Amino acid sequence: MPASSSLLDRTLSAIARRYRLPRYELDASRTHELSPETALALIIEQARIAKTCDTTTIAALQQRFIDSLARLIASAMHPQTGDAVFQATLLRYREPTVSEYASLSSQAERDRRSIHAAVNAMAHPARHQRMPPGAQRDWLGRLYEAAAVSSWSRAEESAQRLLDLADTDIEASVKRRAQLLLDSGALARLQRLQALDDDELVRRYRSLWDRHGPRSGSAAAAAQGVASKRRGAEVEALATRALEAFAERLDKEEAHASYRVVTSMRVPASIPSSHEHAKTEWDVVLLRHAGTSGDTVVWDISLLIEAKASVDAASTDLPRLLRGLRLLAHADANAHYAFETQQGVVHVRGASLTSLPTEGDRLANTVLYCCDAPADASPRLLNAASRMQLLSAPESLAYAGMLTEHQHADARTLEPVWHALLESPRWRVVLDQYAILRQARDLMVHTDDLLAAMRS
Repeated sequence: MPASSSLLDRTLSAIARRYRLPRYELDASRTHELSPETALALIIEQARIAKTCDTTTIAALQQRFIDSLARLIASAMHPQTGDAVFQATLLRYREPTVSEYASLSSQAERDRRSIHAAVNAMAHPARHQRMPPGAQRDWLGRLYEAAAVSSWSRAEESAQRLLDLADTDIEASVKRRAQLLLDSGALARLQRLQALDDDELVRRYRSLWDRHGPRSGSAAAAAQGVASKRRGAEVEALATRALEAFAERLDKEEAHASYRVVTSMRVPASIPSSHEHAKTEWDVVLLRHAGTSGDTVVWDISLLIEAKASVDAASTDLPRLLRGLRLLAHADANAHYAFETQQGVVHVRGASLTSLPTEGDRLANTVLYCCDAPADASPRLLNAASRMQLLSAPESLAYAGMLTEHQHADARTLEPVWHALLESPRWRVVLDQYAILRQARDLMVHTDDLLAAMRS
């Protein structure tokens, strides 16, 4: 077991859990009375529980799942109260020009970077102004100016004019680079993207995405990301202060023990397991002195805290956190490991790492999520990613397309989504999402409640 104390165990047990989900009666027979999102979450959870041993229940759930998914799709399509992202996805699915625009947009930034790199390599003013006057120098200047103002048609014309020059009037390296620029297709793709900007369906598509929030890569999206990061840092600072106060209490109660708090504890590469998709940096860690190994002071892990700016972020993060715990558990119990932290290097006993819990109820004695967001009165049981995966399934989009054309569609066409949910590894995250949500919220505490418990 990780190093602990009776005071630590009592304190963790006493912390208020304001984010914990209420106990829902998983009675799928009344799901028509619930919102489609809540109904789907409960049906999927019941299917997860029954999947391996109760074929009768699975068969009974199928039609309820299909009916609830059909209701979700219809709700998402509502012109005023529906889901703008789903409506944009449906538009892309149904309209070739929108699909082309979306595809071109997805690589537009990469195309812009490649064009500017190619243009700078042959036409940067510091380069071409050293050339003698003439057609090569003139067209390189025009190429550079066109790329600088994103005039892709002028840039293409300038590159083509360079190719048309006689070999005696252009350097071979410049001609080669101009040819590569034209052959890359980036200029043609960006011109086509600009041409599609005025398409009515494309404008509607962009409008739907704008209703969802700032576009990826925009200044507004960057500002939103900075604000979220700042909130996360504030939560981490509050959790650190609470844990430092608690470490002082532990030092006073346990005469022969010593505790310390470190932040940003980074997992060393020497732990023999895959670090891919695993948490490799822990926000706030309570350590207990475990003696010395030669001249090295070594520590045991008593508590791990992860700071989150929002409640939903914890359930998204939990699978990564569990992989991080499994990574730590692969340590050699007879070794000790050097972890970089904001407070310097700390050496942790491998035996402490191998005894960390990796699942189940024991997590509550070792891991906390910490947040300062208000508790929601009506928690969302179907997370946004799972909801969108259900809506974006090809069968869901085809069903929505039929509704758009005929105002009626046969919900039985959604049956493949049910089978994929039960059988496909790609859908496992959706099948498990309610269980993950419940576990993440069980581990989550408010900063005020953490501070109160640690000081009382």
